[in-house]
Amino acid sequence: MKESLYQKIACALEEKIRNGTLKTGDKMPSLRMLHREYGVSMTTAVQAYLELEAKGLIISRPQSGYYVSYQPAYLSVPSVSKPSGGTEPIGVETLISKVYSTLSNKDVTRFSLGVPENELLPIAKLNKELVNAMRNLQGSGTEYEEIQGNRKLRRDIARLTYTWNGNLNEDDFVTTAGAMNAISFGLMALTQKGDTIAVESPVYFGILQLAKSLGLKVIELPTHPVTGIEPDALKKVLSKIKACILVSNFNNPLGSCMPAEHKMEVVKMLSERDIPLIEDDLYGDVYFGNSRPKPCKAFDEEGLVLWSGSVSKTLAPGYRVGWLAPGKFKDKIVHQKLIHTVSSTTITQEAIANFLEKGRYEHHLRKLRSELHANSLQFARAVAEYFPEGSKISQPQGGFMLWVELDKRIDTTELYDLAIRQKISIAPGRMFSLQNQFNNCMRLSYGQRWSEQIDDKLKQLGGIAKGLI
Repeated sequence: MKESLYQKIACALEEKIRNGTLKTGDKMPSLRMLHREYGVSMTTAVQAYLELEAKGLIISRPQSGYYVSYQPAYLSVPSVSKPSGGTEPIGVETLISKVYSTLSNKDVTRFSLGVPENELLPIAKLNKELVNAMRNLQGSGTEYEEIQGNRKLRRDIARLTYTWNGNLNEDDFVTTAGAMNAISFGLMALTQKGDTIAVESPVYFGILQLAKSLGLKVIELPTHPVTGIEPDALKKVLSKIKACILVSNFNNPLGSCMPAEHKMEVVKMLSERDIPLIEDDLYGDVYFGNSRPKPCKAFDEEGLVLWSGSVSKTLAPGYRVGWLAPGKFKDKIVHQKLIHTVSSTTITQEAIANFLEKGRYEHHLRKLRSELHANSLQFARAVAEYFPEGSKISQPQGGFMLWVELDKRIDTTELYDLAIRQKISIAPGRMFSLQNQFNNCMRLSYGQRWSEQIDDKLKQLGGIAKGLI
């Protein structure tokens, strides 16, 4: 059969992608450029790109264009975790403190920083909303807010849940000082010293350190780098746990996202035992696909899921504006908030509420998702090119985090010490477990605008890692 014109164009571009002329993360020529370069109609140009998209070689980003998404076959995903119990490695808290001590140092390339850099945030618009908040609030924002939180903000957050058919309203929410504050209230309301909770493994170290500080025992569950926790593994420990904490969408640090059927299964098995689930969903809005993944809360019929989120990963980390939809535990959460904080910060809540109310959030998120997705592809390409042979990386479909599994001979704590001397900061894998595991793994954040400097630093980091073998 004679090859059509659009197929010829697609084949020529495919060859450039597969031979590395066009690299993973690179922006493809615009449709107008194809139209001019090949002398074809816009319809033919679109058909060529649809052909490449169908093969998984490129992706379309709304209002941004097409990007190379091809990943070489040798980029394997990391292993499924196999936590086996045991004691916490000596020095983990010291390691966490050491990594965090560099987070404000602008001279360091902070691959360890799990938030977007300022250049990706709408700071000027937020500044205007702060000024408006001071002008419009009684006492210019110096008065206490009601305990449950800014009513306008709670109403706007409830509207955001419509994207996943959340049947929530403003009275279902309690505002908090970020997502960790929400999780803290949840654990304090639901557990007592000596109780056991279940979490993913690896999991954000802040959750582990919080559980330790409250005198809780932690069961770490086997976790797949793509699909999250293994439901069967959770089922085996139900008789031992008082509560469960899951980062169900784009887990930190793995980037895994539980399929909807797994979320439904987990909610069902927990509800049969009357076990509450604290769901940390602060990455859910940063998805790379066509629609936001549903949280576990979407399948909650008993009020046992405490759904938390914040704008710390999308708008303003330092504003400390978060929330919790605590289901049937609302009175307990309000009581915890009254005891520990009395009120949320009035002026930042009002500023965020104004930003959301004016419809600016979704516009900002579209741009943020596009840039972060392109970043994730560039990081994957750089790891494949510069890191030791056999390195494995996660393939996140949202969020900020890339999980890298290196040769077992490489200790990423030692890698951190060597890299920081070159002003490169990473998050060693052993930070994300209370057990002695993930010593050859690390978390890299791609929340920085891609540049030649970032590429050079990843090349430098890969060279340091090769020197440890």
